[in-house]
Amino acid sequence: MSFSLDRAGSTLVVDFTGQLVVTNRQEFKQAVLDAMEEGVRLVVVDFTRTGYIDSSGLGALVSLAKRLRELGGDVRLAGLNPDLRALFELTRLDALFPPHATRGDALAAS
Repeated sequence: MSFSLDRAGSTLVVDFTGQLVVTNRQEFKQAVLDAMEEGVRLVVVDFTRTGYIDSSGLGALVSLAKRLRELGGDVRLAGLNPDLRALFELTRLDALFPPHATRGDALAAS
């Protein structure tokens, strides 16, 4: 797993490669929390190159979304493959994270 961060003002784009699982979720979560401390209020996570998210990864996303929304911000997901989209629908997390086809769509959403 690896991810890169691209920050512009109060927006952070996280480009994920690999899997979001128990072994790396804390590193991901801490990177976003650190950015939030520095004023980030919109986080777009691009999963275009991600094939799997386990329950701990889902938990990290939910936790981050809750904290950001308390601050008036948001977490948006982009690039979910059909399996990941089905996972979010099955867990009903698509209501919390309406999926966006592309990073650009997620950034443009209001």
